[in-house]
Order: sequence, then structure tokens, then C-alpha cells
Amino acid sequence: MAFFPFGLDAVFFSLLNDSIQKKLAPLTPRAWGKLQANLVYLNICYNFKNLIIEITMKRLLALGFLLLIIATSTDEAWAWKSYSENKGTANENNKHSQWSGKKIAFLGDSMTQKRDSSTKVYWEYLADLMEIEPIVYGISGNQWDGIYKQAQKLKQEHGTDIDAILIFAGTNDYNHNTPLGNFYSETAKETNFNGTIVTRKYRTLIDDNSTFCGRINKVMAFLKQNYPDQQIVIMTPIHRGFAKFSENNVQPEENFSNDLGLYIDDYVNVLRNASSVWAVPLIDLYSLSGLHPVLDSNIKYFSNADTDRLHPNSAGNFRLAKTIQFQLLTLPSTLLPK
Repeated sequence: MAFFPFGLDAVFFSLLNDSIQKKLAPLTPRAWGKLQANLVYLNICYNFKNLIIEITMKRLLALGFLLLIIATSTDEAWAWKSYSENKGTANENNKHSQWSGKKIAFLGDSMTQKRDSSTKVYWEYLADLMEIEPIVYGISGNQWDGIYKQAQKLKQEHGTDIDAILIFAGTNDYNHNTPLGNFYSETAKETNFNGTIVTRKYRTLIDDNSTFCGRINKVMAFLKQNYPDQQIVIMTPIHRGFAKFSENNVQPEENFSNDLGLYIDDYVNVLRNASSVWAVPLIDLYSLSGLHPVLDSNIKYFSNADTDRLHPNSAGNFRLAKTIQFQLLTLPSTLLPK
């Protein structure tokens, strides 16, 4: 218990002073005793009041601190509850992303074509996950020379009323032994360098259907010319497993080269280079999808363990869609300022 810093404490202790006692000498012993008793009583009451105030303040502080803890815990609990309830939807279904409502054209082969009603294709999952509007031109068996025809049809039917174009092709070029070729041919050409005419090597893009690189160049030149403001994305083929569609259509798994001694990896690497040549994003499904049909553990993602480890089933297409979804979320859907 604290004593008075001034006032009654000072008066009480001053009573012990000789000079003060002389001034109070006329007081009778009884009066003197009453004065001391009253001062002691006042001192006790005052300090008791301070103690009550101190205890009350401490209790108020403790109560406030407790309420703060409860409020914080409640907020965290609600936040965690909200996260737990929505983590499977808000974090996975990006229906309010930059791609919501966008029109996306899908060019490709049987991986993109809607082959039958029992298998849900990756772009159908994307439509659900991201609320995009798919415009599909994929045709089974198409190689990159067929992609050019699909791009022409897209332009004829939709003009430039499209937000993005995704191309998923290349596996049939491998299977049909298309030579890789080169993106450029080289010649010598004169140019002005710092006021002096010099002769240097000069490269020109090769635009033809006889090689894989030439086919890609032809498609990309057309798309870049007609869709300069749209997002154009190249997607690599996935890994290949064994497939037997008929006695005359048997395709070995990817550990066999084609007739040119080339592996599917060689065509994938060309597409990786094409994204740099043409300054377009690449979604590397060969690496990112996780689909590996040669392994028996991945059979559940493909159409048939014995006859078709080439085409993903609905589960495999969902896995493709999830990979594409999160790659698209890293890209802008609009390339022009508003």
C-alpha cells in the first residue's frame, strides 16, 4: 500500500516534529489522541481507496486484454473456417480471374477434338474452372500443317473477336516422321554499321510445309499478322505411350524413335525454341503435366492400358486442365491499355 505523496501523510509525520508539537501543546492528551487517530483513519481510508482504484484498473486492463485475445482468436477462427471451406473452390476455381468471360480458341489434334461424349476434354474443364468461352478447332490426326488450316478457319469465322489462341499439337508430326528442319536460312547481306557499309550473315525465316520448323513458322506468321493484340500460346505435346487403334494403326511408345531416328523430345524442344523465336508464351505440358503413360502407375489417367496410352481419359484431361489453368493465371488476358 502506498502512502500519500503529500497532504495527509505530510501532516501525519509533521506531528512528530517538536516545533509542531509545541504549537499543539494546549491540546489535551485525549484531544491529541483523537487527532492522531483521525489522521491515521483518514490515511488508511485514502490508501484503501487508492488500492481499490488500483485493483479496479488492473482488472479492467486484464479484462480488456482478455477481450482482445478473444476477439483476435475469433477473427482467426472465422478466417480459418472461411479458408477451409473455400480452399477447394476459391483457390482452385478461378472464376473471377482475368480470364473470366474470355473467348479462347483451341487449335490442335485428337487431344483437343471432342472425340466422344464419355470423355471430358481439357478445355471443357477449363470452361468450368475459369468461366472461359472455348472455341474449338482441333481435328484428330492433324499435324502443324493442319493447324494452319484451322487458324485460317478461325479467322474466317470469328475475325479478331477472340481473346487468346492456344495451340496443342506436334505429336502427330513426330509419329509421321516430319523432318525437323530449321527456323532460319542464312545468307550474306550488306548493312550500314556506324556509317560504314559492311557485309554480314543475315537470316530469314523459313516458311514451308516440308519441315516441322517451317510449319510452325507458317502458322505463327499468320497468327502474328492477324492477331497482334491477342495472347497466342504454344503448348507442347505430352509424353506418349503405346497405342493400337487398328491392325494398321499401331504407334510405339516414346522410347522408340520414329523413322528419322528422332524422339518425341526432339519435337518438344523445337516447340520450346519456337516460343522464343516468335515471342509467345509456352505451356510445357511435356514437363509440367506430370502425365507419363509409359509407367503403369499412370494408367489411370489414360484411355486404355492395353490399346490407348496415348489419349488421356477424363481424369488425365482434368490434370491437363489444372496445369493449363495455373499457367494461364500467370499471363495477362488483355494486352492493350483500356
